[in-house]
Amino acid sequence: MSVPKGNCIVAQSGGPTAVINASVAGVVEEASKHSAITGIYGALNGIRGVLLEEIFDLGTEPSGNISGLHRTPAAALGSCRYKLKDLETSRADYERILEVFKAHNIRYFFYAGGNDSMDTADKTAKLAAETGYELVAIGIPKTIDNDLACTDHCPGYGSVAKYVATVAMEAGKDTEALYTTDTCTVLEVMGRNAGWIAAATGLARRCEQDAPHLIYLPEAVFSIEKFVADVKAVQAKLGRVFIVVGEGLKDKNGNYVTTQVGDFAKDSFGHVQLGGVAEMLKNVVELQAGFKCRYVKLGTCQRNAMHFASATDVAEAGLCGRTAVKAAMAGEVGKMVTLVREQNNKKYKCSTGLAALSDVANGEKKVPAEFINKDGNFITDAFREYAEPLIRGEADVQIGDDGLPVYVRLEKHMLEKKAAGYRL
Repeated sequence: MSVPKGNCIVAQSGGPTAVINASVAGVVEEASKHSAITGIYGALNGIRGVLLEEIFDLGTEPSGNISGLHRTPAAALGSCRYKLKDLETSRADYERILEVFKAHNIRYFFYAGGNDSMDTADKTAKLAAETGYELVAIGIPKTIDNDLACTDHCPGYGSVAKYVATVAMEAGKDTEALYTTDTCTVLEVMGRNAGWIAAATGLARRCEQDAPHLIYLPEAVFSIEKFVADVKAVQAKLGRVFIVVGEGLKDKNGNYVTTQVGDFAKDSFGHVQLGGVAEMLKNVVELQAGFKCRYVKLGTCQRNAMHFASATDVAEAGLCGRTAVKAAMAGEVGKMVTLVREQNNKKYKCSTGLAALSDVANGEKKVPAEFINKDGNFITDAFREYAEPLIRGEADVQIGDDGLPVYVRLEKHMLEKKAAGYRL
């Protein structure tokens, strides 16, 4: 099958993860094998870098930098939260993207990100087809939230799951040791509308004594009254209680339990900014349950914890990057790479598939009911079977003489601008 000949560009978008750089490494390593790809470029800070024509040559990076991406967290190319709307509203931006692509003979666009990134890649590809510019756009899944449609799971999730489960285990030991004074702990984790991260902490509980004792997900209606009753029941039985909450807890009316207000209530994607649910529930425990409570908020630490990343996750992230290039070379267009769990094998095995970018952009995968217990305050064995294989193995992190991890930083040799004059 005939494929276009030209340069490729890879970009990253949204919140960084422990393994998104492994996907970039996979793209670079696979793209270098194909004669149809004449140059390999990176966009500085996602689609924003494309619009500003801030592009660098990944082909001139030392080989050690590229291989080092497999064990380096965050987004080495730079990421962004720049939202492009529909083609009618943001047509000038999409036309600018194609202008930059044409100026540098970019025929392959590999975009690693979530729903909004897949939407951007999809609309860019559609405008290119409409205007007669030969462009292949392939999406690479990325999100710790694990909420992308059409894929069994997302690169980045296995590592954050491993990290938060370990944090719950270790912080739970602290609560157990000091339960006569620090009776309760509330751990808040990320998860706007989906509770996959909160659910993962349940993997830490091997027996009734182990933390966490209660888990609350955005998918289950949250009631303060029931929460207080749950907390009192566990405390009465064990003398202590360790609770995990997702940041996006909602009440019976679908309203977030806690929402920041004011000028900064929404991010650049228009999403409501969440946070503070652990602190709020800490106050609820002390006022209504009547015993001392601490709260812990992990913040961005949870998504960049390469030092304890899942080896399975790192390998699958690299696989997604390589598969994206192979799909492009096979003539696929407008697709996102998916991870497919093979069901006819008792031992965990994962392969790849493809889904239409538009299907991913318009979908959202919530934690299904069968993964949440009937009381809405813990996981089921079905979730444990789903998640356990994803956290297996430890990433191969290089440790320096100073005892700390060694992470790479790309040199980023910038290309000369050929389509200047654009301002955001």
